[in-house]
Amino acid sequence: MSRTPILSLDPTTQLPDRNLALELVRVTEAAALAAAPLVGMGDKEAADQAAVDGMRYALRSVSMDGLVVIGEGEKDEAPMLYNGEHIGDGSPPQVDIAVDPLEGTTLAAHGMPSALAVIALSARGTMFDPGPCVYMEKMAGSPEIADLLDLDRPLPETLRLVAERKGAQVRDVMVVVLDRPRHEEGVRAIREAGARVRLIAHGDVSASLLAVTERSPVDLLWGIGGTPEGVISAAAIKCLGGQILGRVWPRDEQERAAALEGGYDLKRVLDRDDLVAGEDVFFSATGITDGDVLQGVRYPTAGGATTESLVMRTRSGTVRRVRAQHDRAKLRAVSGERF
Repeated sequence: MSRTPILSLDPTTQLPDRNLALELVRVTEAAALAAAPLVGMGDKEAADQAAVDGMRYALRSVSMDGLVVIGEGEKDEAPMLYNGEHIGDGSPPQVDIAVDPLEGTTLAAHGMPSALAVIALSARGTMFDPGPCVYMEKMAGSPEIADLLDLDRPLPETLRLVAERKGAQVRDVMVVVLDRPRHEEGVRAIREAGARVRLIAHGDVSASLLAVTERSPVDLLWGIGGTPEGVISAAAIKCLGGQILGRVWPRDEQERAAALEGGYDLKRVLDRDDLVAGEDVFFSATGITDGDVLQGVRYPTAGGATTESLVMRTRSGTVRRVRAQHDRAKLRAVSGERF
């Protein structure tokens, strides 16, 4: 008597491969848990160092040959997770790494919303290296309006097109902008066009995520912010299907000269695929303080902590929200006092 197999495997079907994003969530959780006890303590350097230490500790468990393209700065300024540092045990895959162990150091220090721990990976040689270009003009939005983004078109016209695409009035459009003097003219133009502005003190990556997240109160990100944060945001946005445009913005003539000497085209508009060219991109972010995108670290019991993370991969298109409970005593037993 023959039996019909319960599951017939198609030999042409590719089996699931290793999803590094599921390993990276432990990395951002570690950074968030390490930084969280310093939230609201007023010492952004101490909070940042704690996040770096926690992230570096967890990265030791990831088997990879990683090169830090976006890190904490140059080697002399950042003894750990510095630009050009090799992370991992040297085994495949070879990847570029972009990290911000504490995105929003001032936010965390003052107990303000939307501080995150973030990391992104893509194949070696696929991440844009900012070099001397500290800042860039940026515009980001969801898949629904991705084709409408344009850094050269007058901003009021883009706002009109966004409202039309969404079947709304311009007054319904919300733009998130860093609260900086350099944006005063742009903010005035947005308001005169009839749209609204959400000003934020810090947090480029969190704001980018907010601009491309479904059912978000924000429709568009605009302004001049960090180039490293632009690369990290591009990795996340590539996973979510939205778009980010960026153009390097030298702060002074010295930086302009350094960028030109380094071969950077100051007029070129870079999109998400220019900023992160890889087709298999991994991203993880864990909330440190509560925000619109992620809940921060909380302590529901004396010995416990909870985290919420956003974990994504481009190849599968899967976006996960990971809520975790942590036993702090057990974590300390295996990793020392950093948690």
